[in-house]
Amino acid sequence: MPSSSVNTNVGAMIALQNLNKTNVELATTQNRINTGLKVASAKDNGAIWAIAQSQRSEVAALSVVQNSLDRGKSAVDVAVAAGESISDLLIQLKEKALAAKDSSIDTAARNALNEDFKAIRDQIAKTVSNAEFNGVNLLKSGAAAFKALANADGSSTIDVAAEIMKLSGSIVTVTSTEVIDTLTKAAAVLTKVDASIANVSASLARMGTASKSLDTHRTFVSKLQDTLTAGVGNLVDADLAKESAKLQALQTKQQLGVQALAIANQSPQIIMRLFQ
Repeated sequence: MPSSSVNTNVGAMIALQNLNKTNVELATTQNRINTGLKVASAKDNGAIWAIAQSQRSEVAALSVVQNSLDRGKSAVDVAVAAGESISDLLIQLKEKALAAKDSSIDTAARNALNEDFKAIRDQIAKTVSNAEFNGVNLLKSGAAAFKALANADGSSTIDVAAEIMKLSGSIVTVTSTEVIDTLTKAAAVLTKVDASIANVSASLARMGTASKSLDTHRTFVSKLQDTLTAGVGNLVDADLAKESAKLQALQTKQQLGVQALAIANQSPQIIMRLFQ
């Protein structure tokens, strides 16, 4: 090919190719600075983007797990609070039953104790019915175990058994019609109340352990989520300090490329001087 030609300016072509390459690199760097990501889409790096998307999916699923654990812990904590109130009410029932067992009190005093006893007894039923959180009541009759999600694919759960504390049940053995208007009835009730107090204490111990288990697993899930998020950042986040330095270098290179192209475009003018 002739060294001097008005038809083909090889120097300008090379200068333009280099300038275009610089412009592409500059656009990539500017995009990384704008988004903060070195892999913002699949076209940047398909393999890394796919891995990052998979981990993002895992992080999103763990958020659902956290919500499930939070609901479970709240439901258990409400049940524990109600159970503690029931335990306190049973202690009051024991005081009334023991007082009614005293043969030295008169009928009027016994009747007054009986009225107090019935009011406290009925309060247990009200406490059980109100021990609900988000539709979950672990103390009422017919309650089922609460199953909180434990992992991202839902294949594992943390189960919290129901503790039925209704009157006339297996835990609170005091019946809904129990009275202490005679010495005999007071003695019988006292035995039931003592058994109920022991049963409720055991139930509260189990629910306390379940609440702690949910809280511990929730802390683990939160740490796991943070670790996965950091891992995704390591894969796709841009080093902005490095990109900033590269941006300045490319801007300088772009200016030089424009000047080189301008110089190359002046070659045909030199040929014109040969004919002057």
